[in-house]
Amino acid sequence: MKETNRHHPLQIVYDLGVIIKNTFFIIVILFVFQAGSDSPFVKYGRLAFFVLLAGTIIYLVFKWYTHKYTLTQTAFVLTEGVFSKKRKTVPYSKVQHVKRKTNLFHRIFRVTSITFETSSQGDDSSVKFEVVTPEEAARLENQVYQQTSIDQKTDSENQGTEEATQQEEEASDEAVVHFSPRKKEVIKASFTSLSFLAIIPIVGSQFNKFDDILPDDVQGDGVLSFFLERWWLIALTVFALVMLLMIGGAIWTFLKYGKYEIASDSEKVYITKGVLEETAFSITKKNVQAIQIQQSFMKRMLGLAEVKLVCAGSLGDGNTDEVNSLYPFLPVAKAHQLVEEILPSYKLTDTMQRLPREAFWLRMLTPSWFWIIATAVLYFWKPDLFGLSDYWWAISIILLVLVIISRILNFKNSRYTIHDTFIQLRTGGFGTSLFLSKRSRVIEVEVSRNIVQKKLGLASLSTVNRAKPVLHTNMNDVPQEWAEAFFAWYKGRNQEVELK
Repeated sequence: MKETNRHHPLQIVYDLGVIIKNTFFIIVILFVFQAGSDSPFVKYGRLAFFVLLAGTIIYLVFKWYTHKYTLTQTAFVLTEGVFSKKRKTVPYSKVQHVKRKTNLFHRIFRVTSITFETSSQGDDSSVKFEVVTPEEAARLENQVYQQTSIDQKTDSENQGTEEATQQEEEASDEAVVHFSPRKKEVIKASFTSLSFLAIIPIVGSQFNKFDDILPDDVQGDGVLSFFLERWWLIALTVFALVMLLMIGGAIWTFLKYGKYEIASDSEKVYITKGVLEETAFSITKKNVQAIQIQQSFMKRMLGLAEVKLVCAGSLGDGNTDEVNSLYPFLPVAKAHQLVEEILPSYKLTDTMQRLPREAFWLRMLTPSWFWIIATAVLYFWKPDLFGLSDYWWAISIILLVLVIISRILNFKNSRYTIHDTFIQLRTGGFGTSLFLSKRSRVIEVEVSRNIVQKKLGLASLSTVNRAKPVLHTNMNDVPQEWAEAFFAWYKGRNQEVELK
């Protein structure tokens, strides 16, 4: 099969809309703020704008006419360029992920966009169709999917590994829906944004300005005493602002995550989301290099977690965290269940080892450069917060207490283990991050020891996984014997990975 097609005619309108959006500030100045101006600068500025706009429209028409794409049996062939043509070929086998996005423009004209992210870099990192019909998007995706399925089947037959056998046993043609949030879960998720805390710096920054608007007799008594006498007024105002921020956070969370669905089949993970702007993308299971289960401080308090799939290949548009993340507000038990359902070849365990007592004292006695620098800044700057500039040392003490608590929590939360061909590490203080990877997916390891660690019988280890950017995972202050066992365990990778 070999078809040559032009892009959708609405591509011209879409590109023009992007240009107008990028020049919106100039348009507002020339035609709104300076609407009645007779200045030559404004007059010729408007003329130049219309000339450039006309030239842009002509260019976009020629661009649409000359830009074409061809689907062969094995690759995209893209013809680009208006004045000088160039052709590039992107094999389907390099496609790592597929992403669909439907914004307001696409909804109005009943079209969509689809992007094929590849393992390459530079100009070949993605193949993007910004305006296509849903039927054409499905045809493009099916063409890529059919070819990659054939390639994967051939690789599995040649590989003959335990992992390939597992994939064949788990094979299923139909996608299974694993998770779709309920309204109660969406509301609960809105609390993790902490948007209501924005009121604290706002009130703090405006507190000292209240002197200018209060009566003279009140200024004599002081702003603080004024509010202490009217505590109910300030409490009611803060409560109202917090409620407004919480409602706004709930609406934003619903618009972004209200229509969320996680599904999978034997080869891919499918995620759809968005109420006003719909996004759907797929992640190929064989490209998953590791799993991260992360909890911020607020999520830990609410019993929520976020599962991230560390994948080889680009995830596009710089929104890596957004694309490779499963629903960011999963209950912890559901997060672990999803990992086992979606990626049954990955095994989580609850049995992990604690750091030795020597690691606690090493962490507690290590100087905190953050606290030292912050204290120096406070000493010379003396910020006038709530009129308490003479008590800068209290802020320094609070920071020191937070550093100590963070280190204690980091020691208590840190865990490590090796089970079969998996390594599982957990780190973090107020928030935590759990890392799980197969030995075959770890491309590099390092074990290091400084002078203090040598005396205490401790070591630090780090792992590297393929991703964009490359994922580095560190675990500090593990027992030296375990670090040596970890290094010996990693050498077994040579029996699992066949170098080509």
